[in-house]
Amino acid sequence: MSTPPQSTLESALRQTRAETGLPLNELRILMGCVTGLDRVGLLTKGEQPLPPDQITAFKTLASKRQQGHPIAYLVEHKEFYSRSFFVDPRVLIPRPETEELVEHALGFLQSKSTENLLTRVLDIGCGSGAIAISLALENPILEVTATDISVDALWVAQFNANELGAKNVRFIQSDLFSGLLNQTPALAFDLICSNPPYIEQGDKHLAQGDLRFEPAIALTDGGDGLHFYREIARQSPTLLRAGGGVLVEHGYNQQEAVLAIFSQPPYTQVQGLPDLAGTPRFVFARA
Repeated sequence: MSTPPQSTLESALRQTRAETGLPLNELRILMGCVTGLDRVGLLTKGEQPLPPDQITAFKTLASKRQQGHPIAYLVEHKEFYSRSFFVDPRVLIPRPETEELVEHALGFLQSKSTENLLTRVLDIGCGSGAIAISLALENPILEVTATDISVDALWVAQFNANELGAKNVRFIQSDLFSGLLNQTPALAFDLICSNPPYIEQGDKHLAQGDLRFEPAIALTDGGDGLHFYREIARQSPTLLRAGGGVLVEHGYNQQEAVLAIFSQPPYTQVQGLPDLAGTPRFVFARA
């Protein structure tokens, strides 16, 4: 009896595409995860034999992707601000639009860097650490504090900080501001930023796409989606230096409501900002 030909990288891709109906670009990402080959390697080594254990691993990933599991969780990384962050189901997957929050934050902090004070930033609900670590690495003279209620999320964030070499960021477990108030000496920040859970309870999107697999605690406040903005607006002034600001990301249809929340004393110069697609996405307020 003749031995069946050994599967090659390209034949495994073709067969799995026929079996699952998944896009070839997604299957190549999964194959790259299994083989360690980059995009060029996948194209140039298509006739390379694929060991049985790698075939099994690849088909397992493809099956999970067919079931809807996010690619970022399957390959355990997501690019954010040109860096690769480790992610898994303990944390929200960083979104491209949040990179613009980092841009806005850096722009504001640049204006503060001329002052004779160490510039301090607070990231509320840091998740994977994408915002805090990006700020810390882009501006190494910043002192960045990042908080999250989830111990699991903080483990992921600390791991990313270690892997990416962000030495000027510290992580604190805290439910919003509870772990930050009444500290001696008192904490004071030039910028408080956050991309908090803002999806309204019962929103149909929670049962669709990647959101089905992401931690609910990072997606929804269990209410009208505005709870965290109210709390951030209420408590931030006690932790802001004079001239400091608050920068938050919000849902595509929430800017008017978030602007109203921050349009109260002591906030001034409250403005809504769009993302690159023109969607209302951020609110900045000085206090």
